[in-house]
Order: sequence, then structure tokens, then C-alpha cells
Amino acid sequence: MEKIILDTNILIEILKGNQKIVKKIENPKYKLYISSITAMELYYGAFNKAELFKLKKFISLFNMIEINENISNISTELIFEYAKSHNLAIPDSLIASSAINNNIKLYTLNIKDFQYIDGLSLL
Repeated sequence: MEKIILDTNILIEILKGNQKIVKKIENPKYKLYISSITAMELYYGAFNKAELFKLKKFISLFNMIEINENISNISTELIFEYAKSHNLAIPDSLIASSAINNNIKLYTLNIKDFQYIDGLSLL
């Protein structure tokens, strides 16, 4: 089974009912993960408490990768390397670091935000 980490934009597309994305990730060959940063981004964007509770239930469907010291260290290096040259944002660096640290591919719709990161495999 191939492990993949889903970027925040993928989860947003699933929530919007994008069947192309849903069909792709429903492939039984994939074990799906998200970063705790992705959960935070979704919670932050919620409109109200009711939506927060719906998001919490939705997020529970995925395996969570929590930020640890190793992920933090990788992220710090990525920020040092790419923040000024490629405008890498802290949340994106943490999501990328989660994928790198766990040696799993990142599935994102924003290829341009991640394609330049050494050691990161994209789906």
C-alpha cells in the first residue's frame, strides 16, 4: 500500500465534491495521511462552530502526522533554503517536511508551491 499525504487544497476539493479528486484517492492502493497543519488550516477557515464540528469529523477519516522535532528541523531548513527564493510559506514547509520525514508522496494541486523542494516526491 502506497502512503500519500494530502495537501489542504486536496481536502478542500473533496469537501466541494470534486469527483475527479475523490475517485483518485479512493484507490485502495493508497493509505491516506494529512499533516496536523492541514487540520489547523481547515479549522482556521471554518465559517462557524457547526462547520468546525463537521470538519473535525471529516479530518478523523485520515491518518494524522503530528509535527515533531525532526519535522520542525526539516521545515526550518526548508524555510532557510526557499523562503526568500521561492516564497515558501511556513505551513507549506511543515506539510512538505511531514512528507519528507515520513518518506511519503505529497498530493497537491499547487505543484508550483512544492516542485522545487529537494527530497520531496509529488504524486
